[in-house]
This record gives sequence, C-alpha cells and structure tokens, in this order.
Amino acid sequence: MLNLVVLVSGSGSNLQALMDACNQGMNARIVLVISDKGDAYGLERARQAGIATEVIPAADYDSRESFDQALQQRIDAAQAELVLLAGFMRILSAGFVNHYAGRLLNIHPSLLPKFRGLHTHQRALEAGEMEHGASVHFVTLELDGGPLIAQAKVAVQKDDDADTLAARVLQREHQLYPTVVRWFSEGRLCLRDEQVILDSKTLSEPVQLAE
Repeated sequence: MLNLVVLVSGSGSNLQALMDACNQGMNARIVLVISDKGDAYGLERARQAGIATEVIPAADYDSRESFDQALQQRIDAAQAELVLLAGFMRILSAGFVNHYAGRLLNIHPSLLPKFRGLHTHQRALEAGEMEHGASVHFVTLELDGGPLIAQAKVAVQKDDDADTLAARVLQREHQLYPTVVRWFSEGRLCLRDEQVILDSKTLSEPVQLAE
C-alpha cells in the first residue's frame, strides 16, 4: 500500500478524486493532507474521511526555504512514498524539489507546455485554442516544466467563458490524476534520468487519456 501525502491550498476537489480512488481499490492510501491555508476546504474533506491533516502557515516562516523545511519534516514523518500537489499554490524551493525527485507530482490545468502559471483557461480562450485540458507531470525546478506523464483534453466550445471551460477541464482532472497515481502505485511509472518510464518504456510524449 503506497503512502500518499497531498498538499492543498483550496477546495480540494482533486484531493476528493484521489480519496475516492483509494476507497475504490487503488493500492494507495492518503496518510496526511497538508495545507498552507487554515481555511482550505480540502482540509475539511480530509477530516470527514478520517485522514490526518496539518496546517503550516507560510506567514510563520521568514523564507521559502524555512517553510519548505518544515513541510518536508512533516511529510517525511508521515513516511510518504509519493507527494501530490493538488492545487498547492506555492513555488517550492530547490532543496524540497530535489529531496522528492521522482516522488513529487503536480496536476496543471493546461496542455503543457502551453500556458504555464496562472489563469490558464482565460489565456487559452484569448489565444483562440481549439483544445484545452490538464496535464500531470513530475515536478522539477522549472515551474510547470517537469517531464510530462499524461494529459486529458477537452474541446473549446464557441460559447465558453473561463468558468465553463474550467469546469469541464476540472472533470477531466478528476479522471486524470487518479489514473497516473494508480500507475505509480502499481510500479508501472517512474522517473529515470529525467525520462518518464511507463510499463518499462520511455515516453516520448505524454499519454493522452481517453474520455
């Protein structure tokens, strides 16, 4: 049973999808949910499911590095084998990222490498994109730039605004993230020499998740 720690800053809908997958037989369990914000609803989701939670306010630390050191201590104490960023709205320090190399995943609401950073749905609309979606990648020092594992696409509709597009992408995120975590839990997925290995083969491009 793979030990997961999930980091959240907001509502935790991807956390919910991961909890559901664990309850439906995935060979993994969430042992701790951590947030930098005490009012993050993701914490309440975890508490209702009987999962341990912890709040680590960034304001309590005088640097990104000292915050990340505290975060790392809590994660390691929970014996995490895989750390999942699920709407965790902080840029992580080099020391933290390197400590969890190959064991740190992120889900991002765009078809990377397009639209790194924030406001991805509005930017996709402004760029006239016909497709949009979400990506799961291993985290490296490059913001939203780590090796891609898998993506899920949605078609952009003529009448979409940022909210309607975001809602459809989020539905796909809830399918995508548990799928990738399941691969990792089954020993099918790893990062080796900065290359994504799935089923003993090097991925030359991300897996496209079927609808």
